[in-house]
Amino acid sequence: MVRALFPGTFDPIHYGHIDIAVRAARLFDELVIAVYDKPLKSLLFSPKERIKLVNATFNDHPKIRVIGYSGLTVNVCRQIEAQVIVRGLRVFSDFEFEFRMALANHRLAPDIEIIALITAEEHTFLSSSTVREIASLEGDVSSMVPPQVEKALKIKLTSMSGRHVSPNALRD
Repeated sequence: MVRALFPGTFDPIHYGHIDIAVRAARLFDELVIAVYDKPLKSLLFSPKERIKLVNATFNDHPKIRVIGYSGLTVNVCRQIEAQVIVRGLRVFSDFEFEFRMALANHRLAPDIEIIALITAEEHTFLSSSTVREIASLEGDVSSMVPPQVEKALKIKLTSMSGRHVSPNALRD
C-alpha cells in the first residue's frame, strides 16, 4: 500500500488544493491531507476550523483522510507510514520554493519521495491569500472555494468586522 501525505495550511482550502488532492488520490492507495498548525504566516482560521473545512470538503472521498500536525513534515510521514509527499505547483515561481523544500526534505528523509503535481490551468491564479483578500473585500469567491468554505469565510469575516482588519493582514 502506498500512502501519500499532502501537507499545507489550507487557510482556507480552495479548488486548486482540491484539484491536487483528488488527482493525487487517484495515484495512491491513500492520501492523507495534513493541515499544518503553526506556519510562519498570518492565518484567518484556527487549526481546528481548517481541519473541519478540509474534512467537510472530502467527506465523500474514501481514499482521503485529514489530520492536523505540527513539526517537520517528514516526521509526520514516518508516523503515519507515508512514502510520498505531494505538493502542488501553480506557477513557475512556485517551482523554486518547492524545489528547495524538496531538497531539504530529501536530506532529512531520503526514503520519502516528493512529487509535485501541476494544478489545472483554471486554478493557476488561486492561492489562499487571494481568496482571503477577495472575501475580506466582500468579493464573490464562489468560483474559488466550495460552498461550506464560502459560508465559513463570510461568518469569520463578519465576526471580525467589529475589529478593523486590513486585507494586507490576511495575506500569506
